[in-house]
Amino acid sequence: MAFNLHKNEDDVIMEINTTPLIDVMLVLLVMLIITIPPQLHSVGMNMPTTTPTIVKTPTVIYLDIDKQGQFYWNGQVMNREEMNIKLASLKTAVENQPEFHIKPDKKTHYKYLSAVMSDLQKSGFTKVGIVGNERFVQD
Repeated sequence: MAFNLHKNEDDVIMEINTTPLIDVMLVLLVMLIITIPPQLHSVGMNMPTTTPTIVKTPTVIYLDIDKQGQFYWNGQVMNREEMNIKLASLKTAVENQPEFHIKPDKKTHYKYLSAVMSDLQKSGFTKVGIVGNERFVQD
């Protein structure tokens, strides 16, 4: 803060020197303008360079479980050991994995469903879904 003294010593007038303030504001304005990224009027697009590969629809395997815990592989009755043997023979690459649609009966005990899901997980299958959940909604 600077003092502006006039010729008459009795009249001391205090004024703020605004020159440093304006200098600081101009420096900040220049810094702001420099740091703003330039606006480009073009849109960058990554276009494919090759033809897209055709995705094969996966094989769907339906696993039904009745209320007694009996397993059905695409409608064919089998026990848990036979199902595990079939799962071991189906092990393929991750891209070619079949989808498993599990459809438990409404009165099926959870231990049968969890056993099937555990066997699928141990065999390395990741495309597993439970079909018909709307049947379990209580009225």
